[in-house]
Amino acid sequence: MNSFSPSSGTKQSKRVFVVGATGYIGKFVVRELVARGYQVVSFARERSGVGASTSAQRTREELKGSEVRFGDVTELDSLMNNGICKEHFDVVVSCLTSRTGGVKDSWNIDYQATRNALDAGLSAGAKQFLLLSAICVQKPLLEFQRAKLKFEKELIESGLTYSIVRPTAFFKSIAGQVESVKNGKPFIMFGNGELTSCKPISEADLARFMVDCLEDPSKQNKILPIGGPGDSISVREQGEMLFELLGREPKFKRMPIQMFDIIIPVLGFLAKIFPKLEDKAEFARIGKYYCSESMLVLNPETGQYDADATPSYGTDKLRDFYKRALEEGLAGQELGDHAMF
Repeated sequence: MNSFSPSSGTKQSKRVFVVGATGYIGKFVVRELVARGYQVVSFARERSGVGASTSAQRTREELKGSEVRFGDVTELDSLMNNGICKEHFDVVVSCLTSRTGGVKDSWNIDYQATRNALDAGLSAGAKQFLLLSAICVQKPLLEFQRAKLKFEKELIESGLTYSIVRPTAFFKSIAGQVESVKNGKPFIMFGNGELTSCKPISEADLARFMVDCLEDPSKQNKILPIGGPGDSISVREQGEMLFELLGREPKFKRMPIQMFDIIIPVLGFLAKIFPKLEDKAEFARIGKYYCSESMLVLNPETGQYDADATPSYGTDKLRDFYKRALEEGLAGQELGDHAMF
């Protein structure tokens, strides 16, 4: 295996190619790389963001300090001709993730586009690949999880030095009810709110952890589950925290998790007759998954999620994020296609 370390050259001489640079985590990874002195080339679509609302000029501003190149990561020719441009790069960083989690989107982005980035990186002489994956691939029941795992396997077999980062929930992913609770509505939870827990991590802390992987040999050639600081927190505890910060008595609305056991088979059956409903059925499966599976390390022997075995990193606390979100709003934290509530 080849290794990448600061001793092999200064950061200023290390060229890093980033795909998924305009994503929620990708932006922070680019900024962290730039802040640490790497030469960064960011590859993005001409129109990015939720609903393709971000212009090329805005993208350049958001990724300031890196050289921004535009193209289509799902097309290897575009990635080679508009991105890599027959130049040398030392590292490829992928923060790609499917926008919807739909079946075709998952295989197009979580597998094929990421595979394209690996092939382009190999052609450019890269020796290291840093991958943003997801902790939920431990229990693969969904298409995007299977797509991610297929690429993870190929990356491990590629011969490159790799770091596969599997974060728990992002702050953004558990902020979907902040505005509604602030506006007086109840906090919605499935069952008693104790079905799932996570160790949420901020985008900035995750970006720092990821860039650490380029400099810390102990984080290389490994799969790295990672969560934020502090104890794990259940869905009920998330709601209680919001009400506490608002100075209100908790007001919850319970939803039966069993509703998915009716919705999913019906949509699955209809999708066989009407293929356009395929993604609707998959979205229902995704909904059930996130409402019933914890974003923590899964103990393969017991089949149970283990908060103590889930590593913690960083300093940003969920309470501080919620407090700021309640005071200032959620600008920049929009869930877009991933919104549930």
